[in-house]
Amino acid sequence: MEIRHLLVISVLLSSVLHGDGGITSSYIRSEWPAVDIPLDHQVFKVPKGYNAPQQVHITQGDYDGKGVIISWVTPDEPGSSKVHYGPVQGKYDFVAQGTYSNYTFYKYKSGYTHHCLLSGLEYDTKYYYKIESGESSREFWFVTPPHVHPDASYKFGIIGDLGQTFNSLSTLEHYMRSGAQAVLFLGDLSYADRYQYNDVGVRWDTWGRFVERSTAYQPWLWSAGNHEIDYMPYMGEVTPFKNYLERYTTPYLASKSSDPLWYAVRRASAHIIVLSSYSPFVKYTPQWRWLDEEFKRVDREKTPWLIVLMHAPIYNSNEAHFKEGESMRAAFEEWFVEYRVDVIFAGHVHAYERSYRVSNVRYNVSSGDRFPVPDTSAPVYITVGDGGNQEGLAGR
Repeated sequence: MEIRHLLVISVLLSSVLHGDGGITSSYIRSEWPAVDIPLDHQVFKVPKGYNAPQQVHITQGDYDGKGVIISWVTPDEPGSSKVHYGPVQGKYDFVAQGTYSNYTFYKYKSGYTHHCLLSGLEYDTKYYYKIESGESSREFWFVTPPHVHPDASYKFGIIGDLGQTFNSLSTLEHYMRSGAQAVLFLGDLSYADRYQYNDVGVRWDTWGRFVERSTAYQPWLWSAGNHEIDYMPYMGEVTPFKNYLERYTTPYLASKSSDPLWYAVRRASAHIIVLSSYSPFVKYTPQWRWLDEEFKRVDREKTPWLIVLMHAPIYNSNEAHFKEGESMRAAFEEWFVEYRVDVIFAGHVHAYERSYRVSNVRYNVSSGDRFPVPDTSAPVYITVGDGGNQEGLAGR
């Protein structure tokens, strides 16, 4: 079976943001068996040195792109939570102090997860950074975005439902060759919840090392999917998103959100809103109230492109997960149309699909159009859930 349109959405979004229409890539990837890569494969290799930092990943750390949150794990003991950084390689003029924590999941005991905010960075600048633990240290770099401006050019890659199979590796490698500058991740990271007992935590660790080749150098803006819930009462684990929230943080406070599962950032010429498909969102809930206020903060004079991320698509013609996003559509679609959202990206369905601009806001149960109709004020809906996980493709 062939997988088409896998990461071409990064090219598409670049095209959309530059106004030259949706041109999809001719890239075609052959699908390997949908099984996870063996634990002894080199893609999961542990870095050399006692307690060496691993699973390094960065994300945007503030509202406007002048901050970066650097996260990593030290497996054996806490070590240092400091990050040394600067614009000259090997010369670290600045230092930031972070925090660390660890947790248990069933009988699995995590390493020590560190999160450190670097703030007050210069726009459009390459920074080098070093994290260390005792005699073990590792060095990486990242590039800050251009300042928030309507003409700022930027290229995002879009990935959803990645997992850790050889298909996942193909996705990751293809993205890294795409020339994109940051990832908008649509949820379902490690698929560790397909394992049981201590193997759940182990597969969260392997995924962190698997994606580090990209996440240590480019910001990945996270959203959570159903495979992050990790609700496993048979193991005594009933706290939703426990593994995910310990390991992956977001700049939610910068957008006045009360929860890291929903937040917003501005990057270059885009205002990006991240929603949580698996948190309460009906009227008067915290997510609903926050989104109501966040839409009012959108300034199209500064960020002409308004993008929304979610996990479960609210429009989907595939049999897989059909209508699972209907309740969020009923809650938020009127706002999507009112504020003229440009594009909504979702994952969940393991396929690629792109809609026309349609809406179903005229139907009120007793009257009006009962089916979606063309609407020039509505978003384009794009599903990108074919990242390569072990569940395979949705083809019906």
